[in-house]
Amino acid sequence: MFVTKRQSRILDLLTTHGQVLVDELVIEFGVTPQTIRTDLNELSHANKITRVHGGARQIDRRANVEYEARRQIAAPQKVLIGKAASKIIPDNTSLFINIGTTTEAFSDALIDHKGLMIITNNINVASRLRLYKENEIIITGGVVRPSDGGIVGEAAVDFIENFKVDFAIIGTSAIDSDGSLLDFDFREVKVAQAIIKNARHVVLLADSTKFARSAPVRIGHISQINTFITDTIVDDEFREVCIKAEIQVIEVQAE
Repeated sequence: MFVTKRQSRILDLLTTHGQVLVDELVIEFGVTPQTIRTDLNELSHANKITRVHGGARQIDRRANVEYEARRQIAAPQKVLIGKAASKIIPDNTSLFINIGTTTEAFSDALIDHKGLMIITNNINVASRLRLYKENEIIITGGVVRPSDGGIVGEAAVDFIENFKVDFAIIGTSAIDSDGSLLDFDFREVKVAQAIIKNARHVVLLADSTKFARSAPVRIGHISQINTFITDTIVDDEFREVCIKAEIQVIEVQAE
């Protein structure tokens, strides 16, 4: 299709923000809502954007790996990372656990913990931990993502804002050499950002394969993390970023 100058600018805004709203674009371009809707519909029909209620979001051109397949990637390393993370969590404390196969491995390692209050937007984590009667499990509201049982959206963000916890255990889909933490779903990123904001100590769990991946949406920067647990850091530039930011790094290489 022929892309107009305004439509090209809309695509640029989507690249930057991940999602746009009709009302915001009306103000941005000084045109009617119907004109913006026509632009969005044409871009959607050309498979350049995904239409959503009240606006549009960026198409994920770099398809995320299917969730069940992701469970098998670096599975032994994820178990070790999860166990290492569990050792720094004391009993009788509060924590967030977000979406991810490594955070699920961490939840499996909490079997001996007691007196925890756990708030999660991960249905799989909640299902695992509900069996441990010594702990209290709280699950956020929001939209359930069919692919992995993650709960995303503004309702999840608003729910998380009600808490200020001792620890946040988070994952990421990709790590850039400059310290950027990246993911695929704009809605999931908003939840992760709220979790980081409302925790006193943030722990990032990520195996070394994340250094070889790329994702389009920025969660934040490693400098916002207190402790980073991985099997090994394979990127020397990233290691220097961690040192300068005074991040506690724990590497748990398998024998």
